[in-house]
Amino acid sequence: MGKTHESALYDDLRFIYGSQTAKQFLPDFMKRLTALQQIAAERKIIPHELDQRDAILITYGDIIRPDDEKTPLQGLFHFIHQFIKDSVNTIHILPFCPYSSDDGFSVIDYREVDKALGTWEDIRKLGSEHRLMFDLVANHVSRKSNWFNDYLKGRPPYDAFFIEVDPKEDLSSVFRPRALPLLTEIEHSLGERHVWTTFSDDQIDLNYSNPAVLLEIMDILNEYIGNGADLIRLDAIAFIWKELGTSCIHHPKTHRIIKLIRKMLDASGSGVRLITETNVPHEENISYFGNGLDEAAMVYNFPLPPLTLHAFMKGDATILSQWARTLEFPSDETTYFNFLASHDGVGLMPASGILPGDDITLMARLIIENGGYVSYKNNSDGSKSPYEMNMNYFDALSIAGETPYESRRFIASQSIMLALRGVPGIYFHSLIGSRNWKEGPSMTGMPRSINREKLSLDSITTELTDYQSEQHQILSRYCNLLRIRNEQRAFSPHAQQVILISPDPSLFIVGRITGDCQEAILSITNVSGKTIGSIQIGVLFERLLAGATLEALTCEEIPSEIEPYGVIWIKGTI
Repeated sequence: MGKTHESALYDDLRFIYGSQTAKQFLPDFMKRLTALQQIAAERKIIPHELDQRDAILITYGDIIRPDDEKTPLQGLFHFIHQFIKDSVNTIHILPFCPYSSDDGFSVIDYREVDKALGTWEDIRKLGSEHRLMFDLVANHVSRKSNWFNDYLKGRPPYDAFFIEVDPKEDLSSVFRPRALPLLTEIEHSLGERHVWTTFSDDQIDLNYSNPAVLLEIMDILNEYIGNGADLIRLDAIAFIWKELGTSCIHHPKTHRIIKLIRKMLDASGSGVRLITETNVPHEENISYFGNGLDEAAMVYNFPLPPLTLHAFMKGDATILSQWARTLEFPSDETTYFNFLASHDGVGLMPASGILPGDDITLMARLIIENGGYVSYKNNSDGSKSPYEMNMNYFDALSIAGETPYESRRFIASQSIMLALRGVPGIYFHSLIGSRNWKEGPSMTGMPRSINREKLSLDSITTELTDYQSEQHQILSRYCNLLRIRNEQRAFSPHAQQVILISPDPSLFIVGRITGDCQEAILSITNVSGKTIGSIQIGVLFERLLAGATLEALTCEEIPSEIEPYGVIWIKGTI
């Protein structure tokens, strides 16, 4: 633990809190760094280099409900071991702590595993066969947490853990992600107070202007890493720093806090990576790469879900292709977390400025007509605009029509995600071809529940072992694509990416080339319900790797046409 670490942390703390407070708290942060170094040594962590075998399953801890004495986390382990062990190498367990709302994102106690899910031992067992990704819900805690309860009673140190604001203050410049009140009135032991609540009146924002809050979060982060976390997802991280007179999103001090956390992780030798979750327009989102070495190792590729959905809705990949051509990678240390579906919905803000406004409106309307939901946000001019569409991604694609092609169209959408440069994140329900849980929103009062159904282990096992069932067919085809991907160096997150513009707008074409330029993959996806003929694979491949010997990976021979919603992966080798 050299002077360089101490100096680097001091610089960050001085930027965030000023020199006097930085000097006061620096020893405390150095203690956390020492503890983290010890954790890394005890776990005998060997830093993991990302490659084509990296694929992340996104799942709730209780998405599988066993019918015997197993805990849900044990049931999840059983399912993964039986069906997808060789297809994904990382499990993102969505918030697994005791909670009061928002399906886990209103945390009551960061340090405990919800007894309804299982135990830390269950989580560590999952980590014995897979890398693990945990959520650090950094912006807020549950109003039922002990922290907030102690605040209400004026007990230190939690009496300074939350943000009190006079409702008479001018808050008009504050960015609002949801059409809900920013402040929540509460009864404090000293009288009525108003506290900052960005997302709901059950999720009370933490006060990061108090360095003790950041120290507490670092302690929790250390505990997560000690219990097996290899990746940390920073949930809603863009909102953590509040300063009146600003938008309170993407604040420079927010970025500096991420830099500080990154420095501690790097200095620990743990190899743990940060993933930032910022559901905002693309240019704002990628700012969390920092300089490519000092903030997130991965950022969520938020425009990908709406742009892919748009391509299938129109049968036209032009906008998707043009956008994909603009993707930049600040360094070999960074990449995108590519996903199409998640526990939330399809965010529309990231598509702002990329998709025509009329197309966004049309897409939202079609989602509602097909049984989904649309959430709205307040704009500074008093208007509202679509913020998020809630629907199972399989069913969302039904807005493209052609019912006989549903399964084929769904796999085609997933192939785009798998082919693009980055690490794929696969939501559990996408992997098995689930459909809308229509009863969910009425049962929970949350539109997002439409894509959060919990499944019986026995029932899903019966379905997936029936070779004739649609879910078996989808899982089989999905895992086949993953197995092919796992074996091809050209799908590494570090391999080059070339987006080719086809004369036919129905084709999305991406090329991937290994760093040594010895191998390449050509991926062609038909986003329409029509057959596309006269495809000159050889000519296309010459633009990637001239003189290569070609091999079909997803079909028996190299085709000259591509069927409706067809997928072609061709490998070339020098």
